[in-house]
Amino acid sequence: MRKENVRVIIWGLGAMGSGIADMLLKKKGVEIVGAVGRGAKIGKSMYDYIKTERGSRKDVIIGSYEDVIKEKAADIVLICTDSFTKGVFDKVKYCLEKKINVISSAEQMAYPKAAEPELTKQMDEIAKANGVTVLGTGINPGLMMDLLVIAFTGACEEVEHIVARRVNSLSPFGPAVMEEQGIGITVDEFKEGVRTGKLAGHVGFAESIGMIADAIGWKLSDFNQSMEPIVTEVDRKSPYGFAKAGDVAGCAMKGYGYVDGELKIEMDHPQQIEPHLGGVETGDYIIIKGTPNVNMANKPEIPGGIGTIAMCVNMIPHVINARPGLKTMIDLPVPRAIMGDMREMIEE
Repeated sequence: MRKENVRVIIWGLGAMGSGIADMLLKKKGVEIVGAVGRGAKIGKSMYDYIKTERGSRKDVIIGSYEDVIKEKAADIVLICTDSFTKGVFDKVKYCLEKKINVISSAEQMAYPKAAEPELTKQMDEIAKANGVTVLGTGINPGLMMDLLVIAFTGACEEVEHIVARRVNSLSPFGPAVMEEQGIGITVDEFKEGVRTGKLAGHVGFAESIGMIADAIGWKLSDFNQSMEPIVTEVDRKSPYGFAKAGDVAGCAMKGYGYVDGELKIEMDHPQQIEPHLGGVETGDYIIIKGTPNVNMANKPEIPGGIGTIAMCVNMIPHVINARPGLKTMIDLPVPRAIMGDMREMIEE
């Protein structure tokens, strides 16, 4: 067994980053050796921004990325700051050039070549040149509407059509997601945000559809998506979002992937804060028309917050063990919970 603990740096201590810190502190054989923040957080203790009390643990002082991320200062950096590959690219590049592996929770990073093929190529080249690996993952994209779909096709002789549906709560997510989804704005503001591109809604349909198509050998001829507001009839409040009655509490997204002009992959993803206040039951569904047919239903949904946190933590050993380069979830061993000592999962 590896003697030293797996050393982790967390970049960003928002809803996801702080949750990752809390989860890591419960695990054996791993330690947080650095935390990167900005503004007022710099110089403060990481324990001021997470649920876990410091107790007798060595303190972790939040610093700038230049101060914290030195060459080989950790085995891996978990970056929890952005949704888009363009936004996280410079951060990823910085870590890779310091010869440190990276996991990013940015949704587009789950299959970055779908939106950013040139940046994907650059990250792959930089990672290989420095002998390290980079992965984007999360609950979705990363698992529910893509990797799980792909796994179910493994039992199929033929696949004719795929529907992935996720009805979920946005309540666990932070301010960036609230803004991207339009939580708390008026319907007119939502429509204007869609028209101008200011509202991103769910980020990841192009990535999920691209991952599924590539995995099973379909060549996409077209992709498009749509966004509609989910309007609440009652006031709704989550830790990072608020929508008063009559305003937008969520975003209903649909995505479509075509092969030779024929619709082959459909994504249906209505998500909102506090869905139970609107009488909505959450759930995850995969419907594959093929030989044989697949009908998977899981109710309620696997929660997005803890799901993303766990995916990022549980993929740490697989990223460290992987050959250098940019990887996606279809390149690495299947995710699994780490209930033992993380050091035992690291290949020497």
